[in-house]
Amino acid sequence: MGCTNCSSANGLPKGCKSNGSCGVDGCGKAPVFDWLDNMSLPNDQHISSMVEVRFKNGRKEYVKNQHQLPLQLGDVVVTEARPGYDVGVVSLRGELVRFQMRKKNVPKTDDTPIIYRKATQKDIDLWQSVRAREDKLMMETRELAKRHKLNMKVSDVELQGDASKGVFYYTAEERVDFRLLIKEMAASFRLRIEMRQIGLRQEAARIGGIGSCGRELCCSTWLTDFRSVSTAAARYQQLSLNPQKLAGQCGKLKCCLNYELDSYMEAVKKFPDTSKRLKTKAGDAFFQKMDIFKGLMWYTLGKENPVWHTIKADDASAILKLNEKGALPDDLQAFAIIDDSNETEMTNVVGQDDLRRFDNKTKHKRRKSKRPKRKPRKNA
Repeated sequence: MGCTNCSSANGLPKGCKSNGSCGVDGCGKAPVFDWLDNMSLPNDQHISSMVEVRFKNGRKEYVKNQHQLPLQLGDVVVTEARPGYDVGVVSLRGELVRFQMRKKNVPKTDDTPIIYRKATQKDIDLWQSVRAREDKLMMETRELAKRHKLNMKVSDVELQGDASKGVFYYTAEERVDFRLLIKEMAASFRLRIEMRQIGLRQEAARIGGIGSCGRELCCSTWLTDFRSVSTAAARYQQLSLNPQKLAGQCGKLKCCLNYELDSYMEAVKKFPDTSKRLKTKAGDAFFQKMDIFKGLMWYTLGKENPVWHTIKADDASAILKLNEKGALPDDLQAFAIIDDSNETEMTNVVGQDDLRRFDNKTKHKRRKSKRPKRKPRKNA
């Protein structure tokens, strides 16, 4: 990390206090690769005057570079706000901004905010001092909400660059009447207060964290839209409906359940209908589970029969076709696959997880001194 917020001081790491808004490519949230950066436009085309500016926690706005300032990625700029002004970091410029605006359906109107200037050192100092107040204001707002007995949770605070306005993000299950709370907050903080309700997924995206996969949350790094995730996505992938494993940090179903869902749905089409029974002369076989990657299915003869028969999906389809013609195979044993790869030797593992297993059990004997013993003195 190259910025002052992420670098170390006196050999001790300071940690990133900007929450991904410091302008460094390594810790920026939802970055966009500018694949048009090294491409020249035709002679009759001009570079787009729109610039993408990133604010706190991945909030991005598209502003107009009306004064044609020479901007580069990572430049801190002062943009127009209503009221006052705000301070942000340039995250994208050039022709790709126009494609991003078209993708997100952002119209270019006369009310589009503009860039006033590049931020001076005075603007940056004021901006950093304002950002340092946000955690304190969030804790004080939580205490005020608790005092007013409001069923809400203030999850984040974002102050404007000129310290004239503050946006307080909160989550609530019901409608909250916070008119008295806003009056007390405005009198105490000396700010223009705006309360903005967000969902649980948006809250997790703003706060960030580490998922069960060991990587940073998708919603706080690159995911921009939140599609609904249903339990059918877990059923198609043959996952057990365990809420503790399927729920993410937001308490909802993980967004990654949708990533490979289309591939699973396409693969499941090659399997026969699992609701149909396989009729044999030995009895009806009921479906138990399947392995989509290996193309295997497990059936049991009768509900009380504990023996599971492993057969291929193609064999199950062939048996169903025979049943439609009125033919019955003798047994599933002729189609069963014997897999001995899972059979392992039983070993005694008792004591392997002992906390003292890495301790050195050999006792060091005390070395005998090689110095000769001192002879006792004779009495004169």
